[in-house]
Amino acid sequence: MYPSVIAVAPKDDYVLDIAFNNGETGTLDMKPYLDFGVFKRIRDYSCFEKVSVAFDTIEWESGADLDPEFVYEKCRINSD
Repeated sequence: MYPSVIAVAPKDDYVLDIAFNNGETGTLDMKPYLDFGVFKRIRDYSCFEKVSVAFDTIEWESGADLDPEFVYEKCRINSD
């Protein structure tokens, strides 16, 4: 089982800062996904910024969301 997302914050250049319930934090670059399916909806940066935590993962007001396993696997974990 993968850690749950407990916080998300949009940053410049379509990057998300993400915190997990296991104490890890990391960044997820969403640029590679913005030309596919529902993620085209968040190419407008004002839509991208409307990200929130929902059901252990992240979602946008536009209806786009990500699988929590994908978020954890693709997230670049910050090492202290």
